Amino acid sequence: MRIAYFDCFSGISGDMTLGALVDAGVDSKAIQAAVASLGLPCELTFETVRRGGFRANYARVVTPHEHAHRHLHHIEAIIDKSVLTPRQNELAKRIFRRLGEAEATVHGIDLQKIHFHEVGAVDSIVDIVGAAVGLDLLGAERIEASPVPPGLGSVMAAHGRMPLPAPGTAELLKGVPLAESTVEMELTTPTGAAILTSVADRFGPVPAMTIESIGLGAGTRELPGQANILRLLVGQISMPASSDRVWVLETNLDDLPGEIVGYTTEQLMKAGALDTFLTPIQMKKNRPGVMVTVLCDEDRINALEEILFRETTTLGIRRYPVSRHKLKRQATEVETSFGPIRGKLGWRDDRPPVFSPEHDDCARVASEHGVALREVYDAAHVAYHSRQAADRVGQPAG
Repeated sequence: MRIAYFDCFSGISGDMTLGALVDAGVDSKAIQAAVASLGLPCELTFETVRRGGFRANYARVVTPHEHAHRHLHHIEAIIDKSVLTPRQNELAKRIFRRLGEAEATVHGIDLQKIHFHEVGAVDSIVDIVGAAVGLDLLGAERIEASPVPPGLGSVMAAHGRMPLPAPGTAELLKGVPLAESTVEMELTTPTGAAILTSVADRFGPVPAMTIESIGLGAGTRELPGQANILRLLVGQISMPASSDRVWVLETNLDDLPGEIVGYTTEQLMKAGALDTFLTPIQMKKNRPGVMVTVLCDEDRINALEEILFRETTTLGIRRYPVSRHKLKRQATEVETSFGPIRGKLGWRDDRPPVFSPEHDDCARVASEHGVALREVYDAAHVAYHSRQAADRVGQPAG
């Protein structure tokens, strides 16, 4: 499986992400062509620079000064007029929507009324759209990242001076492990946080991987005592049928409305739980209740237990390790009448693979085309089996 790991030891921003992607091997001309198709007054170039004594790639965006404050629908209209593929288009919009939701939360207003101030400027649109294109072209089936240092001190924003992390950035980084910041400046920008949290499957140490390429994306400024660089490691991890260990967190509840229990499970999944499910139980004094069960990696235990204590009335949580036996897995994509649908293959050595379409892809396509979700699932399965049949016909006789 192809994996990309963002090592954010000096934080992350939009231009650092672009530089790292190109330095890791993504075609810069493809990103520049996509940005040019937005029809915005800008010039995107890439150049080799040095930061803290190390060579890195710097994405330079040159734009005229402007005072435009765009709403989400303005930005989405710009993206829709471009030559981005459906997947690139969806990712760019997803990043902007995540940004908008964070701003709407901190300002307490409706998403559609949010003015994108700094992050609605041309250079930020270029960064996000370019990153969406670059991430798609990178072809990573899994993306992970290190803990994120937000920076120290304060920053001047559209609403005045604010401590770091700025409110919008802090909202975007909820559930993400933060690293200690020793430099007094904004290391992680709202744009960088939105890009990273929109695509990262996990935050933690570098996974066991075989490195194929390394991309170094330069920040704008030189930093005292450290290189202002975002490092992107791209390589392969094996996904054999094997056993591993995860943790189970459990708690029993009998005095909460169902709406709060449902909200809690949503927050647990957003914070990195591998799975969350509910089991009806009979508690003492014959009271009906529910047992909340969470599966997670060891490094997510504290964050997930914090959610359970904060959102529920529980007085205690059981935790214990369990072993899992997993199938070999591989990401794939099928072409349907509705467009491309991503999915996963799972198999054992002596059995044919089982295809599972990605729910998020199917739900998005169903919404865009106004059809039932099951129709999209059926179309994905038909496309996969048709491809398998065609592959068998094309095989030479044994």
